[in-house]
Amino acid sequence: MIHALLTGGAAFALALLLGRPTVRLLHERKLGKAISEWAPSTHSVKSGTPTMGGLFIWGTVAIITLFTNIFELRDGVLVFERGSIALPLVVIVTTALIGIWDDMGTLVGGTYQGLSWRLKFGLIGTLSAAVAGTMFWVLDAQSINIPWAGQHQLSYVYLLVAFITVFSTTTAVAVTDGLDGLLGGLAAFAFAAYGVIAFMQGQEFLAVFCFTVVGALLGFLWYNAHPASVFMGDTGALPLGASLATVALMTGHWLLLPIIGVVFVAEAMSDVIQIAYFKTTGGRRLFRRAPLHNHLELLGWSEPQVVMRLYLFGIAGAMVGVALAISV
Repeated sequence: MIHALLTGGAAFALALLLGRPTVRLLHERKLGKAISEWAPSTHSVKSGTPTMGGLFIWGTVAIITLFTNIFELRDGVLVFERGSIALPLVVIVTTALIGIWDDMGTLVGGTYQGLSWRLKFGLIGTLSAAVAGTMFWVLDAQSINIPWAGQHQLSYVYLLVAFITVFSTTTAVAVTDGLDGLLGGLAAFAFAAYGVIAFMQGQEFLAVFCFTVVGALLGFLWYNAHPASVFMGDTGALPLGASLATVALMTGHWLLLPIIGVVFVAEAMSDVIQIAYFKTTGGRRLFRRAPLHNHLELLGWSEPQVVMRLYLFGIAGAMVGVALAISV
């Protein structure tokens, strides 16, 4: 655990170092985000804030992981180890590319077209199927860990479960990104919880990866804290969701994701419920505005209040999730 925590600290320091030149470069390249007309009016002042800050989150994770968790120095020679960590890294790279493509369509005065929701869901679905197949046929994973009931094999049902886990988590996490510091903090709590779970299982390499992500997110939050000087964009959000789901599958504790990521579930469900209610009632709305964080703002909560109070739920969910994992 000492190695995992020290690696997380190193990731934090590196993200801090990479953050300032990255933000400056994004600003110089005029990669500022256009604010959606559906966002609360108070968000209009954020227009033009640099986006794609996920670049230095995942740059940090890639550098730290390659030097501390993929290769091992033996007798002065770098030896490839822990090949399974390549899976979350490939997931991160793939979803980051999708995120960059989508973010290019959200820029102020931009001439690029972002992804349609059909294409975006199609790409995420393809990735989800690839992760499910890799987990099942390459890493030989097909189990579920149930608190107080132990581990049980699912056979080919696991493929469907893994697909749903990656697809739903990726989209739910992306929906949560909307307020300064919100997603970065919540994701850090979730990865920390899975880092502890992985360590308890003896998967120290996976614990190191989780705390590397935590450190990188803490470094990102230095620049994303209210008022944010950079947004992570889908470049950061999509890889966060996909890699979190992948980590959950690698621990076998994917059943705990809705608890550890309780705020992600609430945010996604608020969107789903709003759309369903709107269509079935002929245009009426249940929430003032979806997703949930926008509704809370329109109730009169300040942005820092919404973020901090959702943080509390995120921390509580992470603690309960770890406790349930111990009980397996």
